[in-house]
Amino acid sequence: MKLLKKVTYSSAALAILAVSGNVSANHTWNDYHWASKSNTINLKVIDSTTPNWDQELNDSLGAWSQSSSPFIFTVASSDDSSRTRKRCTMVSGQMRVCNAAYGQNGWLGLASINLDSNGHISQGTAKMNDSYDSYWTQAEKNHVMCQEIGHVFGLGHTSEDGSSQKTCMDYSQDVNSQWPNSHDYQLLASMYNHIDSYNSYDDDTGSGGNGCKGGPKKCGKAKGNNEFGLGHKVISADKYEVWVEAESDGTLTVHHVYLAEGHH
Repeated sequence: MKLLKKVTYSSAALAILAVSGNVSANHTWNDYHWASKSNTINLKVIDSTTPNWDQELNDSLGAWSQSSSPFIFTVASSDDSSRTRKRCTMVSGQMRVCNAAYGQNGWLGLASINLDSNGHISQGTAKMNDSYDSYWTQAEKNHVMCQEIGHVFGLGHTSEDGSSQKTCMDYSQDVNSQWPNSHDYQLLASMYNHIDSYNSYDDDTGSGGNGCKGGPKKCGKAKGNNEFGLGHKVISADKYEVWVEAESDGTLTVHHVYLAEGHH
């Protein structure tokens, strides 16, 4: 396990983001990915989960960092205060994972990514909604945590009809759909099998790095829930929605919403 622990866009541009297939062997999320100057990405993770989600986070990071994966994770900091978890503010070049009672607003999980001026992921969050505690069996906690983190890497769904591909990236209730499968690892390796001119993730090896080194125009500014709403809904499906927000700095924030049953 490669887990290292340290404790303005036109309407046409928005419409491009709405392209989606129902079942896909190549289940990338519109080719979104982090920019990297190598084939390995050491992504810093901010742990903003309470103890009852710590195991799911650790297990998901472990599952997503198997030997064939391009990702290595460093849990760079932890802040599980109620205010921090509710806000779940993005940090440039890093991924924050949060849980809180966000209200019975229709979603179980919410993955958000900010795209820089080159279309690369420059920061992201994965949120789990404790307001739907009746949904949270152990298998479903694993499934949703694993899936929301997968979206932050740029993965989409293997299916959206409830069928099982035995991966957390499907929408099945199959107990075998809690973790990535071999195809997920193969797809990640393919997605990141090229070299970019800069890193959109925080490549500072010290503690307290300040994010992407591509500059504000490439990396964007840190985004918090006080800075944007969900924006414009561009996809509405039975089990999920996608919303897009054009930010004042010229970047896009894209939200992938995992709907609770019956909240379409």
